Amino acid sequence: MHRRFFSILLLLAGIATGLPRIAPLIEARARQQAAPSATPVLPQADLNQLSTEAQGWLSDLIRIDTTNPPGNELAAAKYVAAVLQKENIPVEVLEIAPGRGVAIAQLQAGPLRDPSKALLLVAHLDVVGVDKSKWTVDPFGAAVKDGYLWGRGAIDDKAMVAANLATFVELKRSGAKLNRDVIFLADDDEEQGGPASIKLVIDKYWDKIGCAFAINEGGRVVLKDGKVQYVGIQASEKVSYNVAVVATGTSGHASIPRADNSVVHLAAAVQKLGTLETPVELNTITRRYFEQLVQVEDEDTAKWMRALETQERFALAARRLSDMNPLWNSMLRDSITPTELRAGVRVNVIPSESRANLNIRLLPEDSIGALIALMQKTVNDPQIKFEIQSDAGQSAPPSSLTSEFYKSIERSIAQQFPGTIAVPFLSTGATDSAELRLHNVQAYGLLPFPLAEADELRMHADDERIPLASFRTGVEFLYRTVHDFVTAK
Repeated sequence: MHRRFFSILLLLAGIATGLPRIAPLIEARARQQAAPSATPVLPQADLNQLSTEAQGWLSDLIRIDTTNPPGNELAAAKYVAAVLQKENIPVEVLEIAPGRGVAIAQLQAGPLRDPSKALLLVAHLDVVGVDKSKWTVDPFGAAVKDGYLWGRGAIDDKAMVAANLATFVELKRSGAKLNRDVIFLADDDEEQGGPASIKLVIDKYWDKIGCAFAINEGGRVVLKDGKVQYVGIQASEKVSYNVAVVATGTSGHASIPRADNSVVHLAAAVQKLGTLETPVELNTITRRYFEQLVQVEDEDTAKWMRALETQERFALAARRLSDMNPLWNSMLRDSITPTELRAGVRVNVIPSESRANLNIRLLPEDSIGALIALMQKTVNDPQIKFEIQSDAGQSAPPSSLTSEFYKSIERSIAQQFPGTIAVPFLSTGATDSAELRLHNVQAYGLLPFPLAEADELRMHADDERIPLASFRTGVEFLYRTVHDFVTAK
C-alpha cells in the first residue's frame, strides 16, 4: 500500500518536472494545427543539389550554339530530353523544321489529361546572334569567373530553360502529389518569331501542350543596392514590328553631289524618327505598376509616380520618369528604335536607294497604322516611304491580376523575398506569352533571377552573364512558385 502510494507520488513529480519541457511542444503543435496554410518547409538540401545540377545543365545548353537564325534548337531539345529520360520522365522531341525542334513532357495529376487546370512551364532554346570580337570570353564557352556564368543565353533564355527543367525534375523526384497537370515545353524560334515558332507548335500540337495557365520569361526580380527592390510579374507585353524606311534618289558619280542623295535623306529621316517622342499612355497594367512602385522608390521619384494620376501634372511627371529610366520611358509610350542602316554599292557611287530598319514596340492597344501616319508627318519628305515587315508580333489581352495563379505567385514572392512587393509588369520585349494569351491562357512572366540593372542590360548585348548566386536563388524561387500552385494542399 505504502509502496503504491510512493510510486504515485514519484509519477506525479515526474509529470510536474516534465511540464516545462512538454508545454512548448504542445504549444508548437497547437500553432501548427491552427495555421494549416503556413508555408511548407522546402527540402533545402535537395534544392541546393538541384541548383548545382541546374547550373550544369545551363552550362551545357550555352555550349550548344542555337543562334537564330538558323536556330539549331533540335540539338538542344535532344539534350533536354536526355536529362528528362534519365529521370524516367517520358518526353517527346518534335522536329518543327529541319534542324529545329522542341521538347515536350508532362506530369499528370490523374489518369486523364485535364487542360482546363494544367500549368505550362515554357522557355525558349534559341538565342540572338553575337559579335565575338566584342566579347571578353567565348560566348558559347560557358565560362565561370568572378561569380558569374558567362555566355549567350545565360539570361535570355537558357537560364529559364534550366530552372524549368529543375522544377519539373524535382516534382517527379519528390513524388509531389499534384492537383493539376504540369507540362514542360522547351521551344524554338522565339527570337525571330518565324515559321518554327510557338504559333506553329500551338497550331499543330495543342493537344500536347493545352493548358489554362503558363509561366514564362518576361518578368523581373529587380536587385538594387544588393537587395531585391520588387518583383515584376509580366501580365502584358508590347507588340513588336519591324518597319523599313526607304529613301530613293538619283544614282550618280560621287564627285558630283546631288540634292536628292538617298543617303542624306535617309539620315535626316532616321534622326527625326529616332528622337520622336510619341504620346504617353497609361493602361491597366502600367497604371497599377507605378501606383505600387511608389512604396519602394525614394520620395523624389515617388512624387512623380503619384503625379501621373493628376491631370495638371501628368505630362511633366511622364517626362521626369522617362528621363529617370529608359525602361519606364518605353513602358509609357510606343517606342521607335533604329537598328540597321544599308546604303551604297561602292565608295564613289551615289546610291539610288538607301534603307534603314526601325524596331517598333507598340503598346498592346495601339495601331501601327496610326504610328506610321505620325512618322510620315514627322519626316515630311516625299523621298521617304515606309514598309511594314512580315514578322510582326501579336497584340493580346493582358492576363488577369486576380486569377488563382497570380495570387499564388504573390504568395511565393512573399515567402522567397520577405518584405518585397509584387507588381504587375508590362514587358517592353515580346515573348511567347502573347500567343498563349490569344488561346485563353493566363500566362505570366517571371524571370526568377535577382538581377541588377547592369546585368539585365546585357541581354541581347555583349558579355551576357548571370550571377551564380542569383541563378541558384531563381531555381529555388521558381520551384517554390510552381510547387505552391500545383501540389495538393
